[in-house]
Amino acid sequence: MPTASLSLSTARTLHLAAQQLQNPLKRQAKPDDLLSAIKKMALLQIDTISVVARSPYLVLFSRLGNYPSEWLEEALLARKIFEYWAHEACFIPVEDYRLLRHRMLNPQNMGWKFNQAWFDKHESDIKGLLDHIAEKGPVRSADFTLDKRGSTGWWDWKPHKRHLETLFTSGELMVAERRNFHRVYDLRSNILPHWDDATQTLSQEHAEFDMLCRSAQALGIFRIEWLADYYRLKRVNSKKLTAQLLDLGLITPVEVAGFSSPLYVHQSLHRLLAEAEAGKITSTVTTLLSPFDPVVWDRRRALELFNFDYRIECYTPEAKRQYGYFTLPILNRGEIIGRTDAKMHRKQGILEIKSLHLEPGVNIGPRRVKDITEAISRFARWQGATQVTLGNIPQVLKTFWEEGWSLLP
Repeated sequence: MPTASLSLSTARTLHLAAQQLQNPLKRQAKPDDLLSAIKKMALLQIDTISVVARSPYLVLFSRLGNYPSEWLEEALLARKIFEYWAHEACFIPVEDYRLLRHRMLNPQNMGWKFNQAWFDKHESDIKGLLDHIAEKGPVRSADFTLDKRGSTGWWDWKPHKRHLETLFTSGELMVAERRNFHRVYDLRSNILPHWDDATQTLSQEHAEFDMLCRSAQALGIFRIEWLADYYRLKRVNSKKLTAQLLDLGLITPVEVAGFSSPLYVHQSLHRLLAEAEAGKITSTVTTLLSPFDPVVWDRRRALELFNFDYRIECYTPEAKRQYGYFTLPILNRGEIIGRTDAKMHRKQGILEIKSLHLEPGVNIGPRRVKDITEAISRFARWQGATQVTLGNIPQVLKTFWEEGWSLLP
C-alpha cells in the first residue's frame, strides 16, 4: 500500500529533481557537470535539427546554464560517453555500454536499423570497408564522394552510408568523435580495446532489467508503465516488474493527487520524498526545453504528469502546424506553461521568437514575466545573440516586451 500522499505539483518536482531540473546550478558549470547530467538522465537523445541549438546541447543547457557546447564532443572523444540506439540515437555513459551490447550482437532484432539481406548481399564490400578503416584510420560518411564513384566497388557513393550504419548498429564500428556534428567512425576494438564479450556482456534479460532500473532512477517518480519507453523496451510485464522492484527495495509506492493508481518513487529520492511529505520542496527552474528532453519525449507521460499535450510539428506540413516548426516547451517553477517556436539567426546575432503560446489557464504576473524574460535571454546569450525579436506572442507579454529587447554582454 502507498506510504505517502503527494500533491501533483510535488510529484512533478520529484521528477524534475531526478532530471536535475529542480533548482538552477548556482555556479559556473564545469566539464564534470556535463557528464553528471548525462548520467542522471541515463540517455541524451541526438537530433540534428539546428534551427536553434541542436537538441543534445539544448538539453544540457537546460540543466547547466551557460556552458561551452564543445564539452559534449570532448566527452565523446575522451571515451566518457558513447553513441548507440537506446531511446533513439543517444549519447550514453560509457559504463552503460554493457546494457546495450546484447543489441549489437543480435542486430537482426533492431528493426529498420539493420537489414540482414543488405549485409549478406554486400558482405565483401563491408569487409573491405572494415579493412580500409583498420589500415587508414577513422572515416566519415562525407569521405566517400561522387568523384570516387565506379572505381572498384566498396566506396561507391550510394551504399557507403548504409554500410557504415549497418556496422554501427552491429557494433563493429563506433563513433570515435564528432566533427561539425558529423560522425567519425572507427573500429570498436580501437575505442574500447579492453572490452571482452565473453566476460562482460550481459544477457538480454539481465540488461533489460538493469535498463528498467536506470529508467526508474532517471524518472524519479513514475507509473510502472512509463519505464519501458525510456530505452524503447517491448513486452515488459508490469506486474512482475513491480514485484521485483518492490522486493529489492528499489521503489516506494505513493499516492498522487489526480492518479487513480499508485505512482512509485525510486530509492535515490527517498530523502527528497521525506521533504516532499512535509511540503518542503519546490522547483525554481525556468528554462526552455528541447522537444527531445527526457521530461517531454514521452508525449503520453508529459500529458499525464504535466497536463501538457505536446507534439513536434517539424514533420507536419507548414499549413497544418498549430504551434510552429520546432516548438520548445517552457518550464516554469515545476509547471510547463507554454511553448515557443524560435529561430536563431547566427550571422545577425538575433534570436527570433516566431511565436509563443501559453497553456490554457496560465496567468501572467510580474514574477512569471521576469522568469520567462530571463530564461529567453539566457538562452539567446548562450547562442551568441545580442538581440531578441518577437513575432506572434500573447498580448499580455507584448505589453511588457513590445518588439523585443537587446542583450548586454
